[in-house]
Amino acid sequence: MYKPTAPGTWKGRVDTLDGEEGKRWHQGIKLLHLTDTTDPAPANQAITFLGFCCDEGVRRNQGREGAVEGPAALRQAMASFAWHLEDDVALFDAGDVYCTNQNLEEAQKQLGRKVSALLSNTYKTIILGGGHETAYGHFLGIKQALPEGQQLGIINFDAHFDLRSYEKQASSGTPFLQIADDLDALGQDFNYLCLGIQQQGNTQKLFNTAAAYGADYVFAPAMQVYNYEALRERLQQFTELVDVLYVSIDMDVFAAAYAPGVSAPAALGVHPEIVLLLLQQIISSGKLLTLDVVELNPKLDVDNRTARLGASLLYHVVQQWSQV
Repeated sequence: MYKPTAPGTWKGRVDTLDGEEGKRWHQGIKLLHLTDTTDPAPANQAITFLGFCCDEGVRRNQGREGAVEGPAALRQAMASFAWHLEDDVALFDAGDVYCTNQNLEEAQKQLGRKVSALLSNTYKTIILGGGHETAYGHFLGIKQALPEGQQLGIINFDAHFDLRSYEKQASSGTPFLQIADDLDALGQDFNYLCLGIQQQGNTQKLFNTAAAYGADYVFAPAMQVYNYEALRERLQQFTELVDVLYVSIDMDVFAAAYAPGVSAPAALGVHPEIVLLLLQQIISSGKLLTLDVVELNPKLDVDNRTARLGASLLYHVVQQWSQV
């Protein structure tokens, strides 16, 4: 089910005496009602948020439910950001896709149709999850909109491979295996780089699956600022292999001190600074096509810490991406 964002959803601080110089995101964002014939982006740089209100995949994966509320929490955390975007940049909210009656597969198809409509009309697209089942629905839209002959690269900031078998049912742990098999059916390569892998959080079966599918990865302990040069080179080698990039940020990649509100917290996860540095490199490559933030669980958050971290990363993504 799809619902456009209701007027008044974005609200925050208003500096009435500062006029245009006091503008914030909630005062500048525009609401976009998606249809199958969505008009082309009206601005030179149009960046659009689309929510996926779903944690059915988390439930199926025996995780802690609550990510269904992630899009609303991210919007709230972003609402009062100061507006520093150029005049030719437009920021949109395209509403939410909901998973109803535990029908994950239909919700993913609906998300795919909306993502395809945005990408096909030159909107730079950011999906607000939702559990990591968001990724497969997101990919369905990418697949429809990707120009023929272009190689897709997937960069996943995550403690987990999410390459579990979906023979019995799909879940938040299966999206990238589903994507790999879809790409194989299309005769395309599965270019997958997973950054922040926790050895204790992935069974030998998952490591074997990653090897069988040619997935590349970096363990969480290596994701350090002092190791940035090596990580930068690794990332550059990957981006040179592909034409466009889909980036997924699973909030459980971060140490629990920074991101307690997730389905599966990581006690020894990564520091936000290295993720921000690598995101900046990805955007500067000029190949970023679309991005999502997933696994935020507001029910388990502490002082909105995880929501604020996810929102802050998106602030920097929007600022830099709007200039590329």
